[in-house]
Amino acid sequence: MAATTSAAVTESPGLETQRKEIESLLQEHELRAGDTWYLLERRWYEQWKEYVVTGDQNSSSFPGQIDNTELFEELDSYHLKERLVENEDFVLIPAEAWRNLLAWYGMVDDQPALERKVVDLPSTVKVEVYPVEIFLCLHSNMENVVTAQFSRADHIHMIQKVMMKQFDVVEGAETRLWMKSSDTCCERLRNVHVNVLDSSLSSGMTVIMEMRNADGTWPSSRPQIIRNSVEEQESYRGQPGVCGLTNLGNTCFMNSALQCLSNTPPLTEYFLRSAYLEELNFTNPLGMKGEIAEAYADVIKQMWSGRHYSVVPRLFKTKVGHFASQFLGYQQHDSQELLSFLLDGLHEDLNRVKNKEYIELRDADGRPDQEVAEEAWHNHQRRNNSVIVDTFHGLFKSTLVCPECRKVSVTFDPFCYLSVPLPVSKDRVMEVFFVSLDPVAKPVQQHRLVVPKAGKVFDLCSVLSEMTNVPVNQMVVADVFNHRFYKIYHADESLSCILDRDDIFVYELSSGSVEEEGDEVVLALYLRERSHYRDSGSGSSSCGTTLFGHPLLMAVPRVQCSRNALYHLFLQRLARYVRPPDPSEEDEEDEDDEELYKIQTNGVSDVDSEDNGMRPGHFKRDDRCDGGQWDGQADGPAVTQTQPEQAQTQESGKQAQAEGASSEVRAGCSTEDSASASCSAGASAGVPTNSQQGAGLQQQQPCETEEEKGECPPQTNERQAKRKGYQARRRKLLFSIHAVNSNGTTERGMGEDGSAFSFSSQPYVAIDWDPDMKKKCYNENEAEKYVKHQSMEVPHQQTTVQLQECIELFTTVEVLEEENPWYCPICKKHQLATKKLDLWSLPEVLIIHLKRFSYTKYSREKLDIIVDFPLRHLDFSGFLLRKTGTNGEPPSRYDLIAVSNHYGGLRDGHYTSYARNKDNGQWYYFDDNKVTYAREEQIVTNAAYLLFYHRQDKIRQPTLPPPSDSSSSPAQPANVTSHKHDGMERATSCVNMETD
Repeated sequence: MAATTSAAVTESPGLETQRKEIESLLQEHELRAGDTWYLLERRWYEQWKEYVVTGDQNSSSFPGQIDNTELFEELDSYHLKERLVENEDFVLIPAEAWRNLLAWYGMVDDQPALERKVVDLPSTVKVEVYPVEIFLCLHSNMENVVTAQFSRADHIHMIQKVMMKQFDVVEGAETRLWMKSSDTCCERLRNVHVNVLDSSLSSGMTVIMEMRNADGTWPSSRPQIIRNSVEEQESYRGQPGVCGLTNLGNTCFMNSALQCLSNTPPLTEYFLRSAYLEELNFTNPLGMKGEIAEAYADVIKQMWSGRHYSVVPRLFKTKVGHFASQFLGYQQHDSQELLSFLLDGLHEDLNRVKNKEYIELRDADGRPDQEVAEEAWHNHQRRNNSVIVDTFHGLFKSTLVCPECRKVSVTFDPFCYLSVPLPVSKDRVMEVFFVSLDPVAKPVQQHRLVVPKAGKVFDLCSVLSEMTNVPVNQMVVADVFNHRFYKIYHADESLSCILDRDDIFVYELSSGSVEEEGDEVVLALYLRERSHYRDSGSGSSSCGTTLFGHPLLMAVPRVQCSRNALYHLFLQRLARYVRPPDPSEEDEEDEDDEELYKIQTNGVSDVDSEDNGMRPGHFKRDDRCDGGQWDGQADGPAVTQTQPEQAQTQESGKQAQAEGASSEVRAGCSTEDSASASCSAGASAGVPTNSQQGAGLQQQQPCETEEEKGECPPQTNERQAKRKGYQARRRKLLFSIHAVNSNGTTERGMGEDGSAFSFSSQPYVAIDWDPDMKKKCYNENEAEKYVKHQSMEVPHQQTTVQLQECIELFTTVEVLEEENPWYCPICKKHQLATKKLDLWSLPEVLIIHLKRFSYTKYSREKLDIIVDFPLRHLDFSGFLLRKTGTNGEPPSRYDLIAVSNHYGGLRDGHYTSYARNKDNGQWYYFDDNKVTYAREEQIVTNAAYLLFYHRQDKIRQPTLPPPSDSSSSPAQPANVTSHKHDGMERATSCVNMETD
């Protein structure tokens, strides 16, 4: 061979031998995905075949060195020509045949071997002649682009390794790849263990690599960070893990659970050292394609970077809502429910078992517990093997006994947390306000009652009856909210409908008033204040009403439902805090109105000796609201106010005045009344007496038109009409009465005769006060006063139970509910068997869920009792069935590391958390984005909901010393204050770790 070869050429065998070997290799090798084949220029191959067939080594057909020049578009880049055709431009030979030919003949200098992979395409298996050609660059330097070719069978991990080597990325740095298909579209290459074909990478695309920042964020999706200034973005250095979480809108439940998990050392260290990257399970149908694990890892790395005051977990919240629709939006949820979903999602995303096998469960059938337990745990790990199982999963024994055949069924089941019940008291303490029937005495008295939890409203009334000596049938219980009745309860309604925060009023009624068909009707009385305004567009005036004060319940005889009679009754009921106007104030108003009257009549007054005037403004206001008709008109015809120049005196009106037809009631006593006799308390408050009804208001008729009358009234009649108008305003009512709906807004009509109310369907009445009249006659301070019953003086002792008592309840024998029976294999039917749970083995981190939210068929409530749980040395040795054996059972003592708190009730509340930092051993209080120091004596409260315990044999001692003074700092106040959350108090150290 005259030409120099690029590879060492060995002595070639005979030509016949060469031919047989190559032909044999071509016939034996089939295309298998992942194998390597080589491209060979067809003309060189044909010349080689001719050469070996002739059998003459000195023949002129000697092919020489392997030369693929004709396959390249240019020799500088050795880029393959486009649209090459197999068996016309090139032939494909297996790797072994290529190695033989290369050894026998060598290759032209600097020519690369055209190595190609066999790929398994959806429809066929073929050699990949044209590999995927992609562009590579770093996120930090998008201008430096490198071109590389990869087979469709290559894994993304290979691209990652090539890029790290090409761009000199530090080994061990956490990176992630993005696939860019256009100028704006980028997609994460999450699974680096899939091949290029499955990841949809194609020629012309760009793969971008980015490295995680020192603060735990990614350059491509830097989250919102709470900081004081731009300079602090790089300068702040805090204690890792001491970082708040921003409330995105009712996400305190999520923040509380995240803070507890963040301070769970084995799980946090697993994510901080990026061990999760090698265990992400992208094919698990029960998982979330690794997205939950990655989102959680981002939050943890940001919180433990020590460079943030607070982190905004918006991406994590979005991922949780995407995979668990119940957490979509911004409604309040349960932190335990979120924790349960998160632990299960992390487990499935990090499950080391890629293909779960079917395992048939077996009953114990008399076998030893040790054997059955080991079998159950082994079967569990055959399908579930992750860091969550290693850290949080334990095993308990479940024993079921059939009540008929006494069949005993024993199974061992894994658990992730213990949901322990709380001892439930059969009684509850309620605070109510009692409104006496006596209007003079302080009507509202606060009582503290002990009633049955499963009782009825009747039971509440019975307990209150013993304190007040008021019969039960004369009591009505109502929930008052925002100056109106939210609900009026029946005696047979359950007390579970009443929450502790509700304002409950119990009203005393007259005898026999509660019966539906009795002679009396129970009226709900609202107090409203009128507000007046003028419409700027139309120029017309309107009035609205606003509720105020406490509503009342009154028993009214059905025959006394006229406006006049109701007015009397209401005044008597309100006598304690409604007073008549001061006579001296009335005299001043009379003088002002008389002067105004004289001005309007050019100084001429027909009745200078009479003091009957009132300010016109009062009447004009009512004229706008009521159309000029007096609400107090009950027995007589309607009173219509007209302008003085349009009014005229009618003989029929005088006669009606003389006969007392008008029942209009004044706000004070008339001159005649005060001269003859002193006013009674009711009359002075505006209640008309018999003599006053005789001095009623003259009826005013509207002025007839010129077509009907033919002429206007004389001037003297105009002045007399004005005087009568002032006299009418002088006798104005304290308030007006309206039938309304239960909200006190929509007004209802009167009875058929226009004077009496019909309460067959709507027993709600509102009395409307003019603002000026209310200011003069209604004493708000007196109306709001109440006295406390002696039962309120007895301090309410809050129940305290030990955590061990709750665990004992968890292991107590119970009977299955009817909704969840057990199928007995002996009886061949469902049975209400007895069930007992026992602890067999405990995990490294034990989560205890205190079941504070109680839901039964009779009641729903939150239990606020204090559970006294130890911060150190919680010993489970007395509860474990599995005792220490030859294999050395791990110790069963635990120390507390975190607590999730819930303040509030069933409808709403607020979540916070206490947690112990794993590095310095200091306790902190996390309230969304606020972080403060905490002392150990503050941790045990009635708000504790989730308890996180770490087994003592696994606890690593803090690597850092505690803060120099966790209760004081030169830059922070050293005193201990009391913080409140939604009305609930808690004591905490006021050393603020936040900046906003």
